[in-house]
Amino acid sequence: MPEHAYHSLLFMSSSIKKQKLGEVASTAICGNDIMSSVLYVSGIAITVSGIYAPFILLAIGIVLLLYRGVYREVVESPPVNGGTYNALLNGTSKNIAATAGVLTILSYVATCVISGKTAVEYLGTIVNIPVIPVTIGVLALFAMLVISGVKDSAKVAIGIFFLHLLTLTAFVIIGAYFLLHNPNQFQFNFSHTRALVDNQSLIVILILGFSSSLLGVSGFESSADFVEEQEKGVFKKTLTNMLLGVVIFNPIVAFLCLGISGIPEINNLSNFLLAGEAKVIGGTLFQYIVVIDAFLVLCGGVLTGFIGVSGLINRMALDEALPFWFAQRNTKGSYPRIVLTFFAFCASILLITGGDLKALAGVYAISFLSVMSMFALGNLILKITRPDLKRFYTFPAIFVFCAFLTTFIGLLGNISMDVTNLILFLFYFLPVMILVRAYIYRDYIVSFIYKHTSQTSLLHKIFRVVFRNVTRGTYILFIHRADRLFNTMKYISNNEAGRHVIILHCKDDTDEVNKEVWKELNALVPALPKAGVFPHLRLDLHQVEGEFGPEIIHKASVKYDVPKNRIFVGTIHHSHKFNYDELGGVRIIV
Repeated sequence: MPEHAYHSLLFMSSSIKKQKLGEVASTAICGNDIMSSVLYVSGIAITVSGIYAPFILLAIGIVLLLYRGVYREVVESPPVNGGTYNALLNGTSKNIAATAGVLTILSYVATCVISGKTAVEYLGTIVNIPVIPVTIGVLALFAMLVISGVKDSAKVAIGIFFLHLLTLTAFVIIGAYFLLHNPNQFQFNFSHTRALVDNQSLIVILILGFSSSLLGVSGFESSADFVEEQEKGVFKKTLTNMLLGVVIFNPIVAFLCLGISGIPEINNLSNFLLAGEAKVIGGTLFQYIVVIDAFLVLCGGVLTGFIGVSGLINRMALDEALPFWFAQRNTKGSYPRIVLTFFAFCASILLITGGDLKALAGVYAISFLSVMSMFALGNLILKITRPDLKRFYTFPAIFVFCAFLTTFIGLLGNISMDVTNLILFLFYFLPVMILVRAYIYRDYIVSFIYKHTSQTSLLHKIFRVVFRNVTRGTYILFIHRADRLFNTMKYISNNEAGRHVIILHCKDDTDEVNKEVWKELNALVPALPKAGVFPHLRLDLHQVEGEFGPEIIHKASVKYDVPKNRIFVGTIHHSHKFNYDELGGVRIIV
């Protein structure tokens, strides 16, 4: 894309006022994803670990408690869409961050396809419908809903979320009443589990049960991917609300199911456990209510996937990890190109796999557990590389490491249960990762083709024009210490395709150190190209009047016609009077 078109699209996109979401709407959007886990995670936990399932699901709640602190520290410091991708981008390189981005995209693909197909299959227990075509219809319906605007999407999510809470509450009350009058099932299930332990050690059973039950935390990461659409202070509340929902309902539902049916019957019910148990405790009418609720809340998971991936891919496009073509908004503030492309990807995978839930579940588990683990690593990396970053909340490093261990053990456990899961995951991950890396290094690829074609050929002439467009990008670097110039230039050279860097230094005539830094920069910047350092970069050094902050960043963006996402700065410290989110999406690289 030509540079002037890039700029006009970005400024037009940024001029559209975002509609912020409150606590209820934000909780509903991500809550529909994570709270839908109660429909299947109890069956998974009981199948693997028997009578210990409720305790394992309580342990899963501890995992979420740990990750609540991990996510709060990272996301509230720079509250920018992108979740794990953004955390690693501000602490490492674009390559590492892009890997996390691809993992998250795959997680959302699996979320949408599995949630959509399972929703239709739940409905199919009471109505005879063709599963694959109806699933594609569900995906298309929610794609159109997201394109219509995030506010309208949130209204639907709220309705689904509260219906689900009411249905689960009814299930708990009716189930508890049933258990009071039928208490004998526990003894049978205890004996069944004891036989299971005789064949396999208790430690192995607990680890495998824990690993498989971590599917119950999927969706917890989604709130971080649309944090920019949330009102200030809402993000931490969504984390708390999701934690409470999972801790309250998942163990209780598993406990009730163990008291309602024997473990062999629970195994047979599989993914439709709650529908079958509802019929036992409340009859056909209550079964229909649970089925309809399951259909709707799983569709809510589809909605969450579309909203979360929109925020993520938009952020990656702004950072040139994906084509900027994706980042164009409509008048409703949504991203139709992202949504439609993502819909096509989901539909194609559904058709290619024939809706094989086992295959998709393997991709799902590895993807989202990798995302969670990488987020914990991103937190630790930020503690090391950005120790002075302005933080509103700090989570102790030892607890961050514990959080990483829980999901990493779960990741290994899921792979050990079926190595085919890893093969299927790589089948989807590697092609997407190659495409993303190719885009990040497009300047090198185009340059190689350009240099290795005949100068008289049409291909050579075409790629000469392409190379000029790809490398035309301009970046702004705010710097206040000369000794950091080399590392910042190295970062830009390694991570960005553009060749023009405008180096800005804020002038302060009252500060002798500031004056000395300016003299050093004046000597160092011209010396770099003469010494053959970064010869492909064109460096322009300017001094600007004023104190570093949102106002001077905005003026520089307008004056030099450079979007704010192409402005690089150092760490925002507690001494600064402003917060990171006031800077308009600049990138921290120092």
